[in-house]
Amino acid sequence: MSHKPKAVWRSMLFLPAHVEKFVAKAHTRGADACILDLEDSVPLELKAQARESIAAGAQQIAAHKVGVLVRVNNDSDHNGRSPLLDADLEYSARPGVAALVIPKVNDGSLLKRTADKLDAIEARLGLPVGGIALIAQIEDVQALPNLDAIATSTPRLIGMSLGSEDFSASAGMVPTPEALYLPNQMVVFACRRAGILPFGFPSSIAEYSDEQAFAASVKRASEMGFVGAFCIHPKQAALLNAGFSPSEEQLAEARALLAAVAEAEAEGRGAFAFNGKMVDRPVILRAQELLRRAPA
Repeated sequence: MSHKPKAVWRSMLFLPAHVEKFVAKAHTRGADACILDLEDSVPLELKAQARESIAAGAQQIAAHKVGVLVRVNNDSDHNGRSPLLDADLEYSARPGVAALVIPKVNDGSLLKRTADKLDAIEARLGLPVGGIALIAQIEDVQALPNLDAIATSTPRLIGMSLGSEDFSASAGMVPTPEALYLPNQMVVFACRRAGILPFGFPSSIAEYSDEQAFAASVKRASEMGFVGAFCIHPKQAALLNAGFSPSEEQLAEARALLAAVAEAEAEGRGAFAFNGKMVDRPVILRAQELLRRAPA
C-alpha cells in the first residue's frame, strides 16, 4: 500500500504513553495529532506498562477525531537485534494508530525491516496490511548522506523530521536557528524529491516559553517548505496550527491569481501581470499548492 496522506498534521504533540491523565486530556490540547511516546519520556522500567497502554489510549484519542501516532524505541544493533523495537511494534499495531514515529534513523534498512515486521503483525491481527504509516526522525549527522535512500526506503514512509536536540549533539553544535537551518532544509529537499511530507522547524523543540520566538520559527519553517511539526507543549500546538495554515487573505489571493491565469489562457496570453507582479509558472504552482493543501 502506498501512503499518500489525505490529511496533513500541522501539530503533533508528544505525550508519555504511560501517564493516563495526559492521555485522557490529549484531545483537549488543540493538536491535530498526538504521539503516544514509548521512547524518551518513558523510563526503562515503565516501558512495558507504556506499551500495554497503547491500545486503549489510541482508541480513546482517535474517538475524538485526533490523529494517533506512536513513537517507538530504536535499539537496533549491527546484528539486526532490536528487542525494544520489536516489542513496541507488537503493541503499537492497533486500531486507531495512524503512524509510527521511528527515532534515530540513519539509513533506509531500518525502515525496510520495520515495514516487513509490520506487514507480518498486521496480517496476523487482521488489520489492513500496510495501513500503519511511518515517519522517520533524523537525529545524527551520519544520516545526512543517506536522506534520499531513507526517504524512498518504503511506501509506508509519509514524512521525515529532524530531531533538533539529538542532531545538534551529534554535530557538536548548539541548537540555534542559524545552526539548524541547513540540515532542516536538506530534509525538506529530500522529502520533496521523494514525494513525502517534511515536518519540522529550524530551532530547538525544547524552547516553548518564548511564544513570539517560536511563532517566528514556525513562520520560517513554512517559508522553507515544512507542512507541520512535532511539539512537546500545548502552547506550541496552537502556534504550529496557526503558522502552518494559510490565511484567508492568502487563499483569496491564490484563487484570484488562478482565475486570472484562466482568463489569460482563454485570451491566448502567455505572460501577464497580477497585483503588480509578472506571473510565471513557479508563481502559479505555489498558488495551486496552497489551495491543494488548505483542505488537508
